[in-house]
Amino acid sequence: MIRHALLAATTLGLLLAAAADARSHPAGRRGVATMVARVLPAVVSITTRQIERDQFDQSVVTPGLGSGIIVDRRGYILTNDHVIQGVEQIKVALADERTFRATLVGRDPFTDLAMLKIEGANLPVAPLGDSGRLTIGETVVAIGNPLWIEGGATVTAGVVSGLGRSTEQEGLPVLHNLIQTDAAINPGNSGGPLVDLAGRVVGINTAVIASAHGIGFAIPINSARPVIKELIARGRIARISLGLFAVSLTPQLAYVYDLPVDRGALIRRIEPGGPADLAGLEAGDVVTAIDDLPVRNLHQLHDGMARREVGETVALRVWRASQTLTLTAALEEYR
Repeated sequence: MIRHALLAATTLGLLLAAAADARSHPAGRRGVATMVARVLPAVVSITTRQIERDQFDQSVVTPGLGSGIIVDRRGYILTNDHVIQGVEQIKVALADERTFRATLVGRDPFTDLAMLKIEGANLPVAPLGDSGRLTIGETVVAIGNPLWIEGGATVTAGVVSGLGRSTEQEGLPVLHNLIQTDAAINPGNSGGPLVDLAGRVVGINTAVIASAHGIGFAIPINSARPVIKELIARGRIARISLGLFAVSLTPQLAYVYDLPVDRGALIRRIEPGGPADLAGLEAGDVVTAIDDLPVRNLHQLHDGMARREVGETVALRVWRASQTLTLTAALEEYR
């Protein structure tokens, strides 16, 4: 009985201490509320309209929803490329209920980022942080406008679950060096900020795996900074492409497909008439080197191409059907 009483008293003491700590610690409720208040005015809701023709030649309007952040007082808004891809009309709503028609400044499909612009006065700007200082387990908050819910932005909290992640699933942009978080990210959150406890944007929410629970991804703000600068200045970024879709070959995939190599970039699909097609590459090939630089995954293949210019040729070492080939491809601009 005494032991039970002592245990109960100890438990009560720990709970009271934890409650006091939550009230005083900057990561407590007040700290999170203060942090959200700092960035929320610069988070925007993006509504899009895409007009297509149906089989009876009638106009069909497809609405879309996303989020974005104001990164410049002149009205420049950063969002995801997939939010505005192919749309014809874009409307932006601010937290103070002002609405604007937005124009597209530029896109970078390679990083899934795009820049919009609105004309307005006294526009708030989101403070940008340093994603290079993030640590696994650190608390972060996702802000966005999911699922057509009215009443303003939605805030969800979580932690940094992983760093340096890649997405290579069909239907998602192929992205590298992502922040993984368990903060809830739903359709409509795309383009919204991932924020640290100092109220600084450390990532741009971009993707969620529908079949998984609590796995979302954000583009690090350090990766987005040069894209922001280039899109505002020039409206475009020249990227290199081989005209193929590939995934990282891992020992697990090699076992499933009974392959004798277990590292490289496994080609899933070739674009007809693209550089890879003209070079003779085929679906099922495994790229293991580019100009004698080893390729152990898709990220290294993309990194090797990023060092080249449009029109340059590269030598690709490829494994195919128990033999090693060297094929030459001329790089073209990513579109």
